[in-house]
Amino acid sequence: MLATVLFLTLFALLLFSVPIGICLGLATMVVMLFVDGTPPLVLLARSVVTGADSFPLIAVPLFILAGDLMQHGGMSRRLVDFANALIGHIRGGLAYVNVLACVFFAAISGSSPATVAAIGSNMIPEMEKVGYTRKFSGALTASSGMIGVMIPPSIPFIIYGVTAEVSIGKLFLAGVIPGVMFAVMFMLMARFLLRKEEAVLQSTTTFSGASVWKTFRASFLALLVPGIILGGIYSGIFTPTEAGAVAVVYAAIIGIFVYKDLTIRDLPEVLAGSAKTSGSILVLVIMATAFGRLITLAQIPTNLSNSITGLSDNPIIILLLINLLLLVIGMFMETISSIIIMTPILLPVAQALGVDPIVFGVILTVNLAIGFCTPPLGVNLFVASSISKVSIESLSRAILPFFVGMLILLLLITYVPALSLALPSLY
Repeated sequence: MLATVLFLTLFALLLFSVPIGICLGLATMVVMLFVDGTPPLVLLARSVVTGADSFPLIAVPLFILAGDLMQHGGMSRRLVDFANALIGHIRGGLAYVNVLACVFFAAISGSSPATVAAIGSNMIPEMEKVGYTRKFSGALTASSGMIGVMIPPSIPFIIYGVTAEVSIGKLFLAGVIPGVMFAVMFMLMARFLLRKEEAVLQSTTTFSGASVWKTFRASFLALLVPGIILGGIYSGIFTPTEAGAVAVVYAAIIGIFVYKDLTIRDLPEVLAGSAKTSGSILVLVIMATAFGRLITLAQIPTNLSNSITGLSDNPIIILLLINLLLLVIGMFMETISSIIIMTPILLPVAQALGVDPIVFGVILTVNLAIGFCTPPLGVNLFVASSISKVSIESLSRAILPFFVGMLILLLLITYVPALSLALPSLY
């Protein structure tokens, strides 16, 4: 009865386009008020307060602000220039530059849509000039942007770490190898799709050591960001939360006083945009804390775990079912929301199968990252569509080959946990 009322209320509110954070809070409150045998309403207030009182959670608004400062401070343009000087001379080089630039920017932003916006606005027009179709360029950028939530610092990893109470530092390391694998796959897939396009495969630049050195010097301070963040965390100088604060100060100083692409007058607009994004995420997180406690008290995760394991005693089949469920959820729900809701439900199932919580965090994040590239939600598709001026329908068809590659790597990450655990085991 409790589970039925809870999820029916939640889905009804979602159908009326109520913000997901408010949906979670209202659904929890309705169950506490009208269903017998539930905890008193004061649990909602306590859960909201304790959910907000989280030191690791402060990292979310800090990294969001740091990413916005870096985007407005000219770092993305310099990273694209460096990537182009490095590999732009290779046949089909601009496609590789697009992917590599996404990797570079992912390592300083932690956001998938931000990566698509920052790199796409630079790369899609440049690729069109030398003969790449907007459809291909938009699909490649939307796909490569998903690396933004896999390469540290990843905002979804922070949310999962807080929700699952696991080490955020280890999650950051766990995403590195899968992120690199996806980058290589996108490059190989792009080369395969362009194999008959001789016009665009011709190199438009020549390799020059002087050019590489010049663009490296120009982008060096941007390239230092992941080193500072990860080096500080793993050397014990500061925590992941404090790393967010360091990133904010660093991005502001470099953008205003060194690159000078960011001015003091730009700060109110940047701060307002970051505050709006952070506020919506934090409301979601604290409301989800109450929601999570209620479903735990109602033993919903335990019952679901028993139901899923009752379908088969084969871990391979169960993990496949979990992946299918998450892929569907990623198509309809925003990533942060999905992590907060599904972690307390599915993590016990995964642990019952012997899956390490760190590995499950990577599986969960990769599944939902694919949702950035699939309609109807497909945030990356919408961002790439607005930049490339190509319809969502056309981009959705163009992204299908990349989607196949994503599914293959997802299965590899799911069934070969060593890929995710290789680096965390050294920490």
